[in-house]
Amino acid sequence: MKLTALHEKLTRDKAERTIALAQAADPEVLKAVKHTLEMKVAGFRLFGDIGHIRAYAEEVGLDLNQDNIEVFHTENFGEAAQRAVQDVHHKKADVLMKGNLSTKQLLKQVLNKEHGLRTSRVLSHVAVFEIPEQNRLIYLTDAAMNLTPDLKTKAEIIQNAVDVYRKVDQNTPKVAALAAVEVVNPSMPATVDAAALSQMQKRGQIKDCIVDGPLAFDNAFSMESVHEKGIKSEVAGQADILVVPELETGNALYKSFIYFAGAKVASVISGAAAPIVLTSRSDTHESKLYSIILGLLTADHNK
Repeated sequence: MKLTALHEKLTRDKAERTIALAQAADPEVLKAVKHTLEMKVAGFRLFGDIGHIRAYAEEVGLDLNQDNIEVFHTENFGEAAQRAVQDVHHKKADVLMKGNLSTKQLLKQVLNKEHGLRTSRVLSHVAVFEIPEQNRLIYLTDAAMNLTPDLKTKAEIIQNAVDVYRKVDQNTPKVAALAAVEVVNPSMPATVDAAALSQMQKRGQIKDCIVDGPLAFDNAFSMESVHEKGIKSEVAGQADILVVPELETGNALYKSFIYFAGAKVASVISGAAAPIVLTSRSDTHESKLYSIILGLLTADHNK
């Protein structure tokens, strides 16, 4: 499967979608808006300095007079974040997107108790990779939000990733809880947590997936490695979702997939009341578009 399949699935769904974009005054962000509009999969509500938005829109050839785009002037980044989040909170939009402002500024509003997007679940980052020579999309979590999650948080991170997966693919995902080795070692906490997560899934505490661990990275992907080591597992060698023990491992894997394996990627923040698209300046234009599509695809359309 390729990331283009996300777009194909989205276009088959006739739901009307809207993205609230916090701090849209940025040429690269507005390029992504333009191409999303050209694909006819969503409308936009843009928040930011209206003069700057108009200037950058002209620069990238974006027509702000289209029916499916609205622009709202804000005095500063904080107001842009607040109003975009409020839009999603009040169901004027389905997806929240970060523009040219810091993640901290946006998440401050997301976590606001009165007008934010808090739920009882943890927020976690879910990345979806199209990796050359792999016959399926590979999901990775968590590479951006949770530094050193405890066992309870890891279970929620898995559930968030499974929920994203099942909005894209109706199959039951196979989840590999990664560690440095494939056996439980009390001196290596990641292996203990991985084994516990496997048992939690078997007892129904993590739903709609199959979890196994600990599994080293090669055991998660390579059937040859699985056979050599005699591992008996429904997940080993064919994992759909990789769960890392902490953020540093996730971040390194994320960047290795892109820079060493030539992977394409889409990503969202899951666990909030609506998907959050967090793109960075280093993301390619293609990645921004795929992330927007993933956010739209995983949204609940109940305005």
